[in-house]
Amino acid sequence: MTADAVTPFVVEGTVLILLLVVATFLGLVHLLLYRRLIRATQLPPRTRTIATAGLIVLWVLAVMSFAVGSALSPSWSRPFGYTGALWLGVVFYLVLGTLVIALASGLLRIVRADPRTRLLWIRASTAVLIPASLITVGLGAHNALNPVINNVTVDVKDLPPEFEGLRVAVFADLHVGPTLGKGFTQKVVQLVQEEGPDLILIPGDLIDGTVHHVAPDIADLASLSAPLGVFVVSGNHEYYADDVNNWLDHFDSLGMTTLRNSRVASERGDASIDIVGVHDWDAPEPDPADLSAALDGADPSRFSILVAHQPHHIDEAAEAGINLQVSGHTHGGQMWPFNYAVKLAQSPRIVGLDSVGDAVLYTTPGVGTWGPPVRVGNTPEVAILELR
Repeated sequence: MTADAVTPFVVEGTVLILLLVVATFLGLVHLLLYRRLIRATQLPPRTRTIATAGLIVLWVLAVMSFAVGSALSPSWSRPFGYTGALWLGVVFYLVLGTLVIALASGLLRIVRADPRTRLLWIRASTAVLIPASLITVGLGAHNALNPVINNVTVDVKDLPPEFEGLRVAVFADLHVGPTLGKGFTQKVVQLVQEEGPDLILIPGDLIDGTVHHVAPDIADLASLSAPLGVFVVSGNHEYYADDVNNWLDHFDSLGMTTLRNSRVASERGDASIDIVGVHDWDAPEPDPADLSAALDGADPSRFSILVAHQPHHIDEAAEAGINLQVSGHTHGGQMWPFNYAVKLAQSPRIVGLDSVGDAVLYTTPGVGTWGPPVRVGNTPEVAILELR
């Protein structure tokens, strides 16, 4: 048996192990919710049985959401995946709320409050928590499905006069697959093309899943066009369910130019700039991110734009003489208050403009979602950068 024949079974085995880990973890989380929201509130037996059964069904759907696009075909399973992922957003806020409720209950025990008082507190706070979580996630889901155009003026050093006013469309983190499909891709493409940008840059994480399952959902990216081209790099999610080069080859087939630790000169009049791209910051061997390789032989005096999925590259980019870096990855935190955890991981660059030396960084909060198809506290965007 050849190595190629063995590979599918290795991939399926890996996916199965990951799903088992996810199922176990989510099972423990749902057990916590059962104890805090169902058992602790001392619901009547019939209501408790119905609520417990509903919690089990939602747990199954939540686990399924991690399999859509990789182990399961989105053609039939996406509605289940979307429901399960939406429930994960509710779970996020329910868990935060139950921790607050548990803390207050503990304080009531310390002051030796009457048991009936503690039960009344648990029931009343739970009655507020559940609808509050559902409303928050519902509004966040609507927000996530309606990306906007964000016009940003960017002052950069050494921009050739011929490129003054260059309009660059930037969108990242489409994450088509488990919850978002062809319709969302079409919406994003329409937003971009209506702006008529001179250049389109895509800093990765277009998909979640395999080429076999998810490729049809991004077919409309072939409609993207700009006078100076459409360029894309890998994000971390291009590595998860398939071989990254399978995805990059597919992006090429859609008319986009993939930058694989490489650069392309873009001309306007008598001047030119370099469009440079690297693999994801966490990309493993044999294709790790390598800015030095991408810049090998480049004219250091030429204005350059780096497309890199993660903003971490900015320090190295500044040292290398890059003028502008565009990145994504952070989602702006996606769901408050998770943005504070993201800030610790990406500090201090989460979203918007920043600079290191003469290098300017623009980090987009992204246009899609990962996990819960929800955005709370930030808005999905297609950024239109006007360079001056």
